[in-house]
Amino acid sequence: MSEPSRQGTLADDPERDRLEWLLRSSANPDGFVPFDRFMEVALYGEGVGFYTRPGSPFGSEGDFYTAAHASPLFGRTIAERLKVVASRVSFSAPFRVMELGPGDGVLAEEVVTALAADDRLRQRFEYVLIERSPPLALRAFERVVAAGERFGVPVRAAGDLGADGPFCGVVLANEVLDAQPVRRLLRTDDGWSELGVRLEDHRVVRAIGPLERSVPPPELPAELEPGTVLEVSPMAEAIVRDVADHLVAGLFVAIDYGMEQSELVVAHPSGTLAAVARHRSVSDPMAAPGRSDLSVFVNFTRVRAAARASGLREVSFRSQAMALADWGLPGLLEEAVRGAPTVEAQVRLQLSAKNLLFGFDRFQVLELAPPGSSGLSAGPAT
Repeated sequence: MSEPSRQGTLADDPERDRLEWLLRSSANPDGFVPFDRFMEVALYGEGVGFYTRPGSPFGSEGDFYTAAHASPLFGRTIAERLKVVASRVSFSAPFRVMELGPGDGVLAEEVVTALAADDRLRQRFEYVLIERSPPLALRAFERVVAAGERFGVPVRAAGDLGADGPFCGVVLANEVLDAQPVRRLLRTDDGWSELGVRLEDHRVVRAIGPLERSVPPPELPAELEPGTVLEVSPMAEAIVRDVADHLVAGLFVAIDYGMEQSELVVAHPSGTLAAVARHRSVSDPMAAPGRSDLSVFVNFTRVRAAARASGLREVSFRSQAMALADWGLPGLLEEAVRGAPTVEAQVRLQLSAKNLLFGFDRFQVLELAPPGSSGLSAGPAT
């Protein structure tokens, strides 16, 4: 059964056959491709996915900004939080900062620079980049290694969180969970169905299929109106479990836009799927797989439930504005303004800080700690 809505055509270029092959390889025996498999190909398909193409999607010449690109104060403020965590975690091994999805390395560069300014910490920490996009992994590594070499801080790349076994430190994920493939589930009169696509004459056609795979707890809400779309990300929830398996002491900091599930189904009954290219919204996310970024609001109800089930303790869950303010953004801004060379530079700093506090109003910060970590609170940096 085809979903009654728009359809897209695969680009008529050498990449078309590769995209089609990947999508058909991801299909069920009847030709239906569940949306999470479509999103995996569209974002991460080798050589044809949005994040695996040459060139950076970040910044003015790319497709979108993150908070790290909006202001250097973002990374410096996060570094203040990491300093507090390091001061309260007892360990003999290096304090490891593992950043998931570092993208082009802008955030990592700021964090490494700020942490290295602390003489006590500079000798104790290492920075590890975990990026699944080969082009971005190379770009981030080159940028952050250069910063590390300036200050004598070890910087390296790893394939995953568990590459070196259990560790103490911080796992940092800024705008990572929203980019994980999601299942889009449609509430019907008879229960739940799965949204996805089919390929018809080189066209990507929206489709509806049966719910063939179970959904891990918590159970899907039964009281929703027919026609409601609920988005769940098994991969985002798996990241949380992976952190729980390997982080012995320290903190997991996830920063992303999203809501609780009860808020999502009321505010966005048709789901939150969005596509962006060249800083503009793309009206049809299916139109050109690999040519635009796909993302959804994080379902924090399910992410937090996965954390509890994995044994992680919730330290805080609050808005990005509240977290940055508590971690020391006002003081860092005041210091930066005092050192700015011109009035124009002072104004730019003030505007960028205002953007961090009010321009990312849908962003939340979730901090999770393993059972062995104590003394960590959500309060101001000290």
